Amino acid sequence: MRDNFFEDGKWWVSPYNFVPEVLGSLELPEKVQIHDATLRDGEQTPGVVFSIDDKIAIASKMDEIGVDRIEAGMPAVSPQDEEAIKQISKLGLNAKIFTFARALKQDIDKALECGADGVIIEVPIGYPKLKTQFGWTWQDVLKRSADVINYAKAQGLYAVFFPYDTTRARPDDLTNLCKGIMAESPPDSIGIVDTMGCATPEAIKYMVRWVKKMTGLPIEIHTHNDFGMGVATELAAVTAGAEVVHSCGNGLGERTGNAALEELMLGLHLLYGYDTPYRLDKLPELGDMLSELSNVPIARNKPILGAGNFTRESGIGINFVMHDPLVMFGTHPALTGRKGEVVLGKKSGKASITYKLDALGLGEATDEQVAEILDIVKQKGIAKRDILTDDEFKEIAETVLSRKAA
Repeated sequence: MRDNFFEDGKWWVSPYNFVPEVLGSLELPEKVQIHDATLRDGEQTPGVVFSIDDKIAIASKMDEIGVDRIEAGMPAVSPQDEEAIKQISKLGLNAKIFTFARALKQDIDKALECGADGVIIEVPIGYPKLKTQFGWTWQDVLKRSADVINYAKAQGLYAVFFPYDTTRARPDDLTNLCKGIMAESPPDSIGIVDTMGCATPEAIKYMVRWVKKMTGLPIEIHTHNDFGMGVATELAAVTAGAEVVHSCGNGLGERTGNAALEELMLGLHLLYGYDTPYRLDKLPELGDMLSELSNVPIARNKPILGAGNFTRESGIGINFVMHDPLVMFGTHPALTGRKGEVVLGKKSGKASITYKLDALGLGEATDEQVAEILDIVKQKGIAKRDILTDDEFKEIAETVLSRKAA
């Protein structure tokens, strides 16, 4: 663990993240693993379908970046899913390969046939699910789970018990289920699942401590982003002792998506001081791959991967964007394989024009020429309601410079 908020030329985050009054209140585990579910939960994004080759390419890129565990899919979904998992398991990746399973022995057998290292065993526990969707009680969940957990462990699989919709479970139901599971079939770890993304960071921290106290097991946190807090709640879980965070690349997933892989990686490394092994500079390659294969564009302002993250239109501080970026950003663009960029539009200033003239090799301009170019750029930016392209700027600049020269 590090306690530095600044690393020369790489990042400069808030020093208050690391003051004793803050760090002393956290229960950070020694190590945190990332379990990525893009190939299963990410593919549940409506309209997204990954081919076998797609899944192999994604898994390979994730392994290159250093993801600890890859949830390669659910074999029971289709023969294609099963085949993809088998092929990924044969790649010899450093990442552990997991499958997703119902509480059925046949699903455990499928995981074994696919060559998986571990299995996520899902059962419902949220009260709306039990009451309306399944018509079950916690006793039904325990009865369906116990033998399957024991069977998976007996076969040498790492068994994660995954009572989903955990954050909407009635306290007695979750308590009884956890105690029953620990008595009859203790798994290797247990998940707290915010299926509807409806728990606050404070609630998640409470639940991590509560479930850990009841079971003594490693805690895995799996959240969705319905209230825009998927990453925040997973990092909150880590501060209460959760050892595994679940993610999807680009924040893919049902409805508003899952906690984003790339955001979790930077949060763990920069904001909480973990010495992670991840290749942060490779994240844009994965992001572009997922965007293309999923046909889900990356928003311009998306954290970490958005095209506008290191783009500056405002003329104030323009020189720092290229020459001393930590004045303007929390991370150097190169940390995540990016570059700073100066763009022109309504909010540009004279320094922006001077910079762009030089960058595009258009020559020097007098103060009067810069002022005239700036005025035209602003007006065009207002009319276009967007930034100008380099070609649009070149046309403006060349017109002004040639007229003044004449």
